[in-house]
Amino acid sequence: MQILLKPEHQQFIQAQIASGKFTNASEVVDAAFRLLEKLANEYSEWIEETREQVDIARAEIARGEGLDGEVVVNRILQRFQEAREAQK
Repeated sequence: MQILLKPEHQQFIQAQIASGKFTNASEVVDAAFRLLEKLANEYSEWIEETREQVDIARAEIARGEGLDGEVVVNRILQRFQEAREAQK
């Protein structure tokens, strides 16, 4: 497989090699792919956790355990006001 890199990407790779962190372009690309894979895995995990939290929240609301949005916003605003006054 042959990949054409943009000049700015080539410069980045050269800068990484010049920094002494890597000895060649392949090491830089390998590190980039490891980070991309890690990011993709973490994003997938975040999506799954968020879906689970949404399901829990829906069940709580169905049981009447949810909080009124206006009440929550007012509590947050109150905390901000208290924090602002504490800074004075």
